[in-house]
Amino acid sequence: MMPELGKYAVAVLGSYAASILLVAGLVALSIWQGRRVKRQLAEVEARQGKVDV
Repeated sequence: MMPELGKYAVAVLGSYAASILLVAGLVALSIWQGRRVKRQLAEVEARQGKVDV
């Protein structure tokens, strides 16, 4: 179910691929930063004597 793109096929498919890679990179970066911040917060709370519930 792929539309005929003619001479623009390479440009269009390349743009789709680049967009997908960029979105995947942003998701991965967000997950990585979220885990890092969560770990840092746990360390600060541990130093303050708080218990994880």
